[in-house]
Amino acid sequence: MQSCSGDGMPEIREEIMIFFTAVLTGAVLRTAYRCISCLREWIRHEPVAIELEDLFYWIAASIYFFVQIYHTSDGVIRWYFILGVVLGAVFASVFFGWMKKLHKKIYTRSHKDFTKNP
Repeated sequence: MQSCSGDGMPEIREEIMIFFTAVLTGAVLRTAYRCISCLREWIRHEPVAIELEDLFYWIAASIYFFVQIYHTSDGVIRWYFILGVVLGAVFASVFFGWMKKLHKKIYTRSHKDFTKNP
């Protein structure tokens, strides 16, 4: 007879770590794509170059995603890993939106102060 006093704790701890790894994976993938989009804002790209960048990104992202699944859960795709990746990407998107608003607020305030004082 097994006791319920803590036999399941290592497994739960491991599952939580896998979930946090998945969240980090989603955030890394979203951040990488945001970097590519920032590069596109700074340097003008032809449509063919954009398509090639996207192709290379998705190939690299799929390899990274596969490696993360392989290392965390021996290649078994678990629903909470997919959920964690999506949540990580959403959190990163929200963070980037918040940072963009903050940058705009700071820039417009400092720009107004600069134009008021000759």
